[in-house]
Amino acid sequence: MRLVQRLPLMANSLATTGLSKTSWQSRPLLSFLRTQTLLNSLSLYPKINYLLLCSCSQSQTSPDFSNLILEQSSKRGPLEPGLYLVATPIGNLEDITLRALRVLKSANVILSEDTRHSGKLLQYYNIKTPLLSYHKFNESQREQTVLNRLKQGEIVALISDAGTPGISDPGTELAKLCVDEKIPVVPIPGASAFVAALSASGLATDEFTFVGFLPKHARSRTERLMLSANEVKTQIFYVPPHKLLQFLEETSLLFGYSRRCVIAREITKMHEEFWRGTLGEAKEAFSSHQPKGEITVLVEGKAICVVETPSEDQLEKELRGLISAGHNLSMVTTTLVVFTFHIAVCPNKFLFCRISYRTFFFLFLQKFLVFLVFNFFKPLEEII
Repeated sequence: MRLVQRLPLMANSLATTGLSKTSWQSRPLLSFLRTQTLLNSLSLYPKINYLLLCSCSQSQTSPDFSNLILEQSSKRGPLEPGLYLVATPIGNLEDITLRALRVLKSANVILSEDTRHSGKLLQYYNIKTPLLSYHKFNESQREQTVLNRLKQGEIVALISDAGTPGISDPGTELAKLCVDEKIPVVPIPGASAFVAALSASGLATDEFTFVGFLPKHARSRTERLMLSANEVKTQIFYVPPHKLLQFLEETSLLFGYSRRCVIAREITKMHEEFWRGTLGEAKEAFSSHQPKGEITVLVEGKAICVVETPSEDQLEKELRGLISAGHNLSMVTTTLVVFTFHIAVCPNKFLFCRISYRTFFFLFLQKFLVFLVFNFFKPLEEII
């Protein structure tokens, strides 16, 4: 049924809520019709949506809203005991699902990464469920307590400060323990920073790799970036603001300065920003100032280039040329390894030829011995 056909029914529904006629007629209805989540769920929670559309402003939530959700959803039956991984808004408090609110309202306890931060969300939606801190510094101590409560048949909701638990946030280990103990683990999907950034990036979305936060150790970080540099899929990183310039410097060298990237900042918040360009341009743009807020960086995948593996004749020619030019053995070896292994010759793209070091070594040794025979021992025989 179309929304305009439902309007008479809305009036009847409002009559049963106890709201005065003047209180809801004085509020502009059209300002709420742009809330896509509510419009899409009209058939699931009609009374809740009629009340929300007509009695709430954009910045104000009805104090009875969460109670109405619980009342209406009770017709679908109570929630089953288990661990519920509930996605929460990544900035805008309106980016939460009705199902998530129902779970948070019905749970016996909510595990929260930061109870003060999550308390604002619960207060906004008038949810009184007790909070229990659960973060990377105490998760090992909390796990047994939480497992005992779950085994007793409680409903436990797990939320992070923003986004989906377990995705660059605490939750993975607890979910694994519950799976091992045959305790139901239920995902409650919702907002995700990297998915939102990817959808609006303009880069390829058919294949991508979510890397998340890079290792702090320089060597481990370089090794991970080298793997990403050779991926044809879009690469997605979470980068702290104070490390953005370092990240751009490292990726510019390993990925190439001309590789396209998108820097998404403060997604869904008031100062949301998408910067688009190349890694080289990004390095220059952010060298003079440090941005603030949560940052997601997306880098396009490597272009697929077909490279012909060097033949033995090509290697022999290079070998003779380098030795004839007076280069020492160390320089010749290094140069040929670069020529064979790391040659970069597709515009601004590093290409890797698939020749093993062992194959190269024996080929080099063979050609070098032949060279010695013809250029050293033969002149020696003539002298004798």
